[in-house]
Amino acid sequence: MLFSVKQMLLDAQKGRYAVPAFNVHNLETIQTVVEAAVELNSPVIVAATPGTMKYAGEDFFIKIVEHCANKYDIPIAMHLDHHEDIDAIKRAIQIGTNSVMIDASHCDFDENIKKVKEVVDYAHKYGITVEGELGILGGIEDDLEVDAKDALYTNPAQAREYIEKTGIDSLAVAIGTAHGVYAKEPNLDFERLAEIKAVVDIPLVLHGASGVPAEQVRRAIELGICKVNIATELKMPFAEKVREVLNNNPNESDPRKYLTPAKKVMKEVAMKKILMCGSEGKANI
Repeated sequence: MLFSVKQMLLDAQKGRYAVPAFNVHNLETIQTVVEAAVELNSPVIVAATPGTMKYAGEDFFIKIVEHCANKYDIPIAMHLDHHEDIDAIKRAIQIGTNSVMIDASHCDFDENIKKVKEVVDYAHKYGITVEGELGILGGIEDDLEVDAKDALYTNPAQAREYIEKTGIDSLAVAIGTAHGVYAKEPNLDFERLAEIKAVVDIPLVLHGASGVPAEQVRRAIELGICKVNIATELKMPFAEKVREVLNNNPNESDPRKYLTPAKKVMKEVAMKKILMCGSEGKANI
């Protein structure tokens, strides 16, 4: 069965590592990240954006992840990433997802609290973990685009109030990361992260980790990050390998012949990210 994300993150918080949350899109990519986690004996969160759920089908996607959780002897969870439609979140909970992120970060503070609290009240009745976000990340995630200059960082003083009023289980913080490809190397605001950690006690989440230097991610984990989201760095090598194989074999029509090499390179990236998070060998803790 799917493993509790709340428990995953509390274990990570205690052990001073982070759980990787991989954004994937279909059978092949789910298999790939789970197999990487199995090989390194790591807990893993399989995450899906609204666009992914629409593409793959909510029931198909969730049930594939459930099957993985039943097949392998490591903690595996299913997480909704950056979902804004409360009805869609409730529907996915009924289908079987066991962790959700309600993203109301574009709303003002009070409206953010109101929307997140509605999801928390519903999800907690079913033992579902809820992640909220305070502050806005720049970049593109699905159809959501935020200009980097308009990105807002998480206010430490507001973070404590936000957690108290919403009852969330984990908090995604904006400390200088962005979705998509970085125009230049990011510099995370570690001072801000330390200030947030000093006033809250729930696990903290880092979004937009693709392209962030490993040493910066590790420093963020030392300062309280317990979940690291990775998407773009998985998609790019997968797509590049598919293009390479088809360019070299223009008459190839068997998906197994061009998806298998793509899965291999994606798995290599996933394993590097697991090692970056320090979650290898932590599946049985």
